[in-house]
Amino acid sequence: MDIPTALFYIFSAVLLGASFRVITARSPVHAALFLVLAFFSASCVWMLLHAEFLAISLVLVYVGAVMVLFLFVVMMLDINVDSLRQGFWTHFPVAALVGVIIVLEMAAVLIPGFDVRTAPATDPVAMQLGNTKLLGIQIYSHYLYPLQIAAVLLLVAIVAAIALTLRQRKDSKAMDASQQVRAKKADRVHIVKMAADVEAPPAPPAAPAAGDSKP
Repeated sequence: MDIPTALFYIFSAVLLGASFRVITARSPVHAALFLVLAFFSASCVWMLLHAEFLAISLVLVYVGAVMVLFLFVVMMLDINVDSLRQGFWTHFPVAALVGVIIVLEMAAVLIPGFDVRTAPATDPVAMQLGNTKLLGIQIYSHYLYPLQIAAVLLLVAIVAAIALTLRQRKDSKAMDASQQVRAKKADRVHIVKMAADVEAPPAPPAAPAAGDSKP
């Protein structure tokens, strides 16, 4: 076994372990950190496959931006994890069945791609372009519509995340803009007429009596 093969098995094992911990971790923050580890391991696998652009994009986009967004959303939502875990084992058989079906479908699609006997011949012109340009040609020519659909789904997810953060909570101090617009001058300033409170002038000192005068 050569070094690249050994590294592939190591990174793949770390990727599988981190992915399993993402769905089994009790804390959402810990699950997000395990997802960062899974992204890094997948990036290393892409590097071993000589797909440098995909590896760097995975680190910069997902680890640098998306995961930071996940952590902020998890902290802002203040999710009660205990209530979400209620009934976990009740629905576990159905979830396991769906997971097995997904794994079988992915295996049926991906396994034929590992057959080197049916692999197409390498185009020397394509090899000179580099994997970054080839990826751009494939995405914006053959997979343009799936790319647009993915962009719309991401936009919907962003709007949903913003809507979840604006829900009514006891500790929320958000202001209603519609109520601020409908405010009138009489609602903001109330003039009360009060009687003036004038202090009486101090009494003059009493004049001393004649018998009290001293020589």
